[in-house]
This record gives sequence, structure tokens and C-alpha cells, in this order.
Amino acid sequence: MLFDFTQEQLMIRDMVRDFTAKEVEPRDKWMDENGFDHELHKKLCNAGLMGVHLPEQYGGADGDAITSAIVIHELAKGSASTALFVDAHWLAADIILYHGTEEQKSKYLPMAAAGKIFAFGLTESSAGSDAAGIKSQAVKDGDTWVLNGGKAWITNSGVADVYIILAKTQPELGNKGISAFIVEEGTEGLKIGKKEDKMGMRGTCTTELSFDNIRLPASAMVGAENSGFKIAMMALDGARISVGAIAAGLAEHAMTIAKHYANERTTFGKPIAKHQGIMFKFADMAAHIEATTLMTYNVARMKAEGKRHTLEAAMAKLFGSEMCTKTCMECIQVLGGYGYSKEYHVERLARDAKLLEIGEGTSEILRMLIGATILAK
Repeated sequence: MLFDFTQEQLMIRDMVRDFTAKEVEPRDKWMDENGFDHELHKKLCNAGLMGVHLPEQYGGADGDAITSAIVIHELAKGSASTALFVDAHWLAADIILYHGTEEQKSKYLPMAAAGKIFAFGLTESSAGSDAAGIKSQAVKDGDTWVLNGGKAWITNSGVADVYIILAKTQPELGNKGISAFIVEEGTEGLKIGKKEDKMGMRGTCTTELSFDNIRLPASAMVGAENSGFKIAMMALDGARISVGAIAAGLAEHAMTIAKHYANERTTFGKPIAKHQGIMFKFADMAAHIEATTLMTYNVARMKAEGKRHTLEAAMAKLFGSEMCTKTCMECIQVLGGYGYSKEYHVERLARDAKLLEIGEGTSEILRMLIGATILAK
């Protein structure tokens, strides 16, 4: 890949690559069958990966957006679930990093760096793509806010220690009347609901949340009152970079399995890798993975340089997610009947891949965003 990393970034890449090979990939099948891996979480903490992107003053490693993309990319080569878990944790912590008060940063960012798990709560059962349609409300009562409502499909919910929750504080203002709040696990009125039995990404914990008259101090609000929607959209720009990185890593994982099989499986007296039809599949897959990788790191560079990257992040996420699903299906085709078997892992990767086209903005929503932006220029 033609992209210049610093020596420090190369060291982190090699460290995460080695960690993934030894600790992450061997656990991916177990997580698919059993769910969230608490022991692997401890190892991620010990490796310093939970807060690698946070400033050193809060216990992090001061990594920039490129470093963050490297970590997610390498983790996804062994387990998309693990990469998604870390990404969701970072997404929530970043809201405090970029929009929190110094008091909030000093309290919560060291927790995030040390491994306390964070989660971001925007989606509701009736408000997914239409994020402005959320129904959760926070009503001011003296010096406190009273939160009621619920969330759905929240990654890391059920294992999280800290939640960033979006709720309407002035419903009549639509998306301009939404605010963000910090809600800690164990807060009275916070209830963990049904755990979702998902098709893929089964190594992450995903549940419903409900809020029953949760009383929050004024200090629990992140950012200015009614600025929550803007905060959420900015956070999703960063998360879409991570989805591009997950897509590139997951697709490479699938292609690596298929490549080994293609070089070992023989038909008509030679390895199937020597058949033109198979060669063409690998040529297309490799080109598309490389394109996704370059797009993703380019957006990460833009973010690191402080440049607006909403359009480019949406493009990387859209292209990468659809590429990943297609690549996994092609790898199943290369393996034939074995590709349909859980023994060869590719079917699991295909199940994991599909979420990338749904979470952090569906392909349909992203096409609307990209198209509208391009046509307005």
C-alpha cells in the first residue's frame, strides 16, 4: 500500500498485528458461538489498545486518526467483532474528548483509557436511519434532568460502564432540540433489556436499553444544550472511517483463507489457483481491498489534519462495506461446498460483513448524503 506511516505508527501496526495473530484471531470462532469475551477485553486493556487514541494526559497513547485506523484495520484481520467493540468504545469516549468539559474529560477519559467500556446510544426501535426521530426525552427539573425512553441496537450495551445517550430536550425543535448525556451503569432507572441474537458480529454485546425517570445532574450533559444531533453526526464521521478499516481488514481475512484453499485444492490436475476464472476473482478482490484501504487512510489523514471529511468518510464506508460483503461471498464461492461450512470460517466472516452495510448509516442513507453533497457543489 502506498501510504507513508511514521516509525511510531509502524511499530504500533506491527504490535497490533502480532497481538491479533496470537490473541484475537484464535478467539473469533469462540466469540461467534459464545458472545462477548471478557478475557480478551482484559488483554486489550493490558496492551493499551482501549485508549490508544486518547491524549497522554488522560492515560492514552496520543494516537491520531491514522493510528486509530491502523489499530482497527489490524484487529479486523483477526476478528471483526473485536474491531467493532473497540470502535464503539472509542466513538463514545471521543464525544467526551471533543465536546466534554475539562471536569468530564478528567473523570471519564482515564476510565476509557484504562478499559472501562463505553457505549453510544442514538438508535431507537423507531429511529434508526431517521436519527432525528428519536423519542427519548430529558426534561429539566430544577438542577437536574429527568430522562425517559429507550434505545435499541446499541453496541457494547450490556457490558458498558458508561453510556453517551442522545435525548430530546426541546422536541419542538426537531434535530436542533437534541442533547447528549453521560449515564453510568448502575444509575437508578437504567435497565438493560433483551440481548439481540444476531446474524453476525456475535462477539459484540448488543441489547436494548430503557430509561425510567433517570435523574441526571446538569454536569451529565455533554456539550451545549440542544447540540446533541450535531455532536452525533460528527462522531459518526469518525466511526465511518473505522467501518472502512474494518471492511478492509475483514475482506483481507476472508481472501487470505480463500487464497490458501485455492493453492491447495486441485481440479483437472492442477491447483484451482491456476484456473483463469479463479485468478480473475482474486484480481478483483485484491484491487477492491486496496482501494478501500487507500480511501480509508486518506480520510483518516484528513481527520488528523483537522480537515472536514464528512463526504469522504461516507464514501469510504459505502464503498468498503459493500466491497467487503461481495468479497466474502466470492471467497465462499472459491471454497465451494467448504465455504458453506463453519469449519472453514468464511461463512462467519460473511455474516459479520453484512452489518457494515447497515450500522453507522445504511448504504441507502449514505448514497443520499453523498449524492446530495455532490449535486450541491
